[in-house]
Amino acid sequence: MNPVVHHGPPSTPVIPTMSQPAIDLRSDTVTRPTDAMRVAMAAAPVGDDQYGEDPSTNRLQARMAELLRNGAPGQLGRVLEIGTGCGYQAAVLSLLAAEVYSIERLRGLHDRARENLRHLRLRNLHLLFGDGMAGYAKGAPYAGIIAAAGGEAVPPAWIEQLAIGGRLVAPIVTAGVGGSGQALLVIDRTAAGVKQTILEAVHFVPLKSGVA
Repeated sequence: MNPVVHHGPPSTPVIPTMSQPAIDLRSDTVTRPTDAMRVAMAAAPVGDDQYGEDPSTNRLQARMAELLRNGAPGQLGRVLEIGTGCGYQAAVLSLLAAEVYSIERLRGLHDRARENLRHLRLRNLHLLFGDGMAGYAKGAPYAGIIAAAGGEAVPPAWIEQLAIGGRLVAPIVTAGVGGSGQALLVIDRTAAGVKQTILEAVHFVPLKSGVA
């Protein structure tokens, strides 16, 4: 796979212009699109430093969701999220996709996400506890896969579970002059193979195997 390097943010807008509403985890309501930018950019007070989670990443999560959509009209098909965290991005994805499977390897975060999202009754969202590096084969193939943790390589299971015509968005470890860092990676799977595109630098927690 030969990556295509692209720098700078895309010209397409993020969640505020989507026809679907956005979710505010701090209330029982689903906000309308006019409020979506404020919600997506606000730091929802549901993260926990104990797990290395930074709730201020909501803005980047909104961008990743837009990359996953890739400008496609209507709803995405089935989506897999690696790293549920507090549940914010899983909730947003439930508005953009027909069905969402979100897997978390840390029991504390999994339980917290379930509690955060319980009152919203998102029937197309399935929260799973397990090793995200293995993906979730029972729900495959996926129209989209999105990850909230970055490793040195994309696990083969993710590529295998991505549908033809599907897209994967994840941070990946990159090497630079100042040492290693992370960048957003977009993988598009076609009948001819896969295409990789590297975008701007980001910072996520490291991708780990197993559960804790």
